[in-house]
Amino acid sequence: QVQLVESWGGLVQPGGSLRLSCVASELALDYYAVVWFRQAPGKEREEVSCISSVNGGGPTSYADSAKGRFTISRGNEKNTVYLQMGNLKREDTAVYYCAAARTCWAAALGQGIDYWGQGTQVTVSS
Repeated sequence: QVQLVESWGGLVQPGGSLRLSCVASELALDYYAVVWFRQAPGKEREEVSCISSVNGGGPTSYADSAKGRFTISRGNEKNTVYLQMGNLKREDTAVYYCAAARTCWAAALGQGIDYWGQGTQVTVSS
């Protein structure tokens, strides 16, 4: 059974940092684009960041709200992708999901997403 599992999020103060991980089982993430989405209460899911497959050269993309604050990367461990979040703001509060997709281009259109994690809660509050 293919599974994507996000690490535990938690409570972070504004201005703080947090690293999320996405670990896959029965799936070689190197061959997939990996996308981080988030969904805040009462809002639609939005893409935060994407990293292309290793064969695709691994370019990354970020939502405007994440540029300069968030970094997506593949870990030295196999089947692991990270989202490093810094200078967190209250509006970053959401459930964060990782997903495996065909390409970042397709994922940006809501297409080609093959697998989803169950999500992890990140709360930014004082």
